[in-house]
Amino acid sequence: MNQWLKAALPAAILLSTNLAHAEGDFKRWSVSAGWMHVMPQGKANPFNVNTSVAEGTNAKIGNITRESFLSTLDPNQVRDNNKNQTVYDRAVWLLDNKTFTNLVYDSATGEIKASNTGSAQINGLESWQNAGTGLEADDVDTLGLTLSYYVNDNVSLQLIGGLPPKVDIQGKGEIVANMTGIASPAGNVQSLVNKQLNLIKDIPITNLGNKSKASSVRAWTPAIEAQYQFGKSGVNKFRPYVGVGLMYAHFSNIKLDSQIGADLVAAGHMIQNIHDGQAGAALDGKTSSANPFVRVKTTDAIAPIVSVGATYDINQNWYGIASVSYAKLNNQANIDVIDANNGNKLIHSSTKIDIDPIITYLGVGYRF
Repeated sequence: MNQWLKAALPAAILLSTNLAHAEGDFKRWSVSAGWMHVMPQGKANPFNVNTSVAEGTNAKIGNITRESFLSTLDPNQVRDNNKNQTVYDRAVWLLDNKTFTNLVYDSATGEIKASNTGSAQINGLESWQNAGTGLEADDVDTLGLTLSYYVNDNVSLQLIGGLPPKVDIQGKGEIVANMTGIASPAGNVQSLVNKQLNLIKDIPITNLGNKSKASSVRAWTPAIEAQYQFGKSGVNKFRPYVGVGLMYAHFSNIKLDSQIGADLVAAGHMIQNIHDGQAGAALDGKTSSANPFVRVKTTDAIAPIVSVGATYDINQNWYGIASVSYAKLNNQANIDVIDANNGNKLIHSSTKIDIDPIITYLGVGYRF
């Protein structure tokens, strides 16, 4: 019996050592490269817009063109002393009556004189939300890269990255300011039309939806995951895995569509003209005393990410990999129109961008 024990004990020790070595016989590191396709699933969220024109601001109108003057009048308002005639119809009568041409119009500009327009209390420009507007990210392809460290044969940590792609951002809808107010005209307009004029006008700011793209950005979206891989190295060529982790998103090189930028600069002039006591010039789209420029910024974000995938061993070192991931990712875009003369913020707008990408990856890797 003792001889059997003496013979069996070394064999048992040798066997257990070999088994332990077999369980630890895996590569600690792996890298892969391949095609990454990103498909954002999020939908546009409405823009929230604020300007420096406070609710109820009283501004002088100054000179204004006939077309802009008439376009602001409430077509349903009737005159105080003649309920059978609208203010609009009476204003047309006055402006087209040659008897009053020299009294109403500025002979140098052909505009209605400031001495007739008076002032107006303006509402609706301080803040508003435009339903049906927003931004959505386009699909994009890029080079994907992964680096994995295996804690053991089944558990690993994977860093996911790649070449930061240029992403086109699509605009939705039209930004429109719904202005209302009450004008207190002077001169001939007051005496021959009405003492007060109800104002109502939808002022188009910019159309986001009729451009090929509203902007473009460079997206930096590295992620790290803890992954569990089923099967065993050297035994199973096909090994599915699941992963969960975090994605960090940063966006740089933001370029706004040139026409949208020009529209926002014009809107900045409109706001400054109101502050300058030239509300008529604001409606006529004239330049102001300001020097507006547009600044666009986006916030960074951290989001959870989950993945399912599989590897297939080509040989001991080389393997193929395929995966599908989803990240619950969103951030915020802020667009400001600022007067370069003094740093005053004329317009601030913001929107939440739901990106929520589904990411597919197909690549080839090497273990070492």
